[in-house]
Amino acid sequence: MASKRVRATVLFTAVTMLAFAQAAFAQGEEGINAGTSEIKKYVTPVTNLIIALGGVVALVGGVSVFIAWQNGSQDVGKKLMAWAGSCIFLMLVGAVVKAFFGV
Repeated sequence: MASKRVRATVLFTAVTMLAFAQAAFAQGEEGINAGTSEIKKYVTPVTNLIIALGGVVALVGGVSVFIAWQNGSQDVGKKLMAWAGSCIFLMLVGAVVKAFFGV
């Protein structure tokens, strides 16, 4: 007799836990959707900021390479490659961030 009562209690507890777990997962889904929409709001401004920083780096780096070239520095090639690489990297990061978040 006691074993039937224990089985019924265990079954009732399991069913109750499953019902609450479903409600918890539904709230988690809403939270994830809200977080996704919040992140998507910031993608465009951050991408524009990255592109603006790329423009500043391009101007400053271009002036730096020009000054080194005019002074006859031996490392102009290295400076030029580093400058061009950083500009390309910053421009690609802006595009990749937009593509990653689907904006």
